[in-house]
Amino acid sequence: MPLFAIICDDRPGGQEIRAANRAAHLDYLRDTGVVVLAGPFQDDAGGMTGSLLVLDVADRAAAETWAAGDPYARAGLFASVAIRPWKKVVG
Repeated sequence: MPLFAIICDDRPGGQEIRAANRAAHLDYLRDTGVVVLAGPFQDDAGGMTGSLLVLDVADRAAAETWAAGDPYARAGLFASVAIRPWKKVVG
């Protein structure tokens, strides 16, 4: 199956939304079984400002459906979400 990178930027002031939904988000990542890697973007002070996820799913439609179901997305955390096909070369 192809890989897709999901690149998300938090909306301004989204720290409370992120904190309130973090456990559900992490459960979703684990329970869906399609996440290859995931982690937050950070500012210079170490605060979380967005997310990078790589999914192993059937197609773009599956990646879009997965992204829409993420508790962070459902809670309105993200100002923007980009989904791009991604090819692993190293690592």
